[in-house]
Amino acid sequence: VVDADGRTVPFEALYVEQKAIVVFVRNFLCYTCKEYVEDLAKVPKAFLQEANVRLIVIGQSSYHHIKPFCSLTGYTHEMYVDPQREIYKTLGMKRGEGNNVSVRSPHVKSNTFLGCIRSVWRAMTGPAFDFQGDPAQQGGALILGPGNEVHFLHLDKNRLDHVPINTVLQLAGVKTVNFTNKPQIIDV
Repeated sequence: VVDADGRTVPFEALYVEQKAIVVFVRNFLCYTCKEYVEDLAKVPKAFLQEANVRLIVIGQSSYHHIKPFCSLTGYTHEMYVDPQREIYKTLGMKRGEGNNVSVRSPHVKSNTFLGCIRSVWRAMTGPAFDFQGDPAQQGGALILGPGNEVHFLHLDKNRLDHVPINTVLQLAGVKTVNFTNKPQIIDV
């Protein structure tokens, strides 16, 4: 994988020393990925440190797109790219949409039409008209490490098939996060 400064890092180095939640996104222009990463950005660093877990997002574009995408989403955890999609292929992440469109990510707020319009607009107004990866590539989520231990693997069937973030946090032993903007009701 490649970091935001263009340095190559072996994929294994991301989880060899400590447990890591690794989220593979479709591409950086995908509106569902953007909204999912916006919610990943809400995971407090303190929750991750307390559980000794790294939170990592991997995209499949040029590393030049990492900093703008982090700025757009507010994401401050680790992010890398796999520009040749080698890890995507090794893990068996599919290309194309599955036929199960009833799956709906709880982290996607936009409807399909507006989300697609926003994605195309960002592509057209970006510094280089670039779809920032293979638009047919699907993503997934893993919990790995330390070492070669795989605790969890989910391969997305389509753009809306994200694992709920709190599910992944719980499986990794990290405190969960309230993603709703609604005030909490406390019974006394």
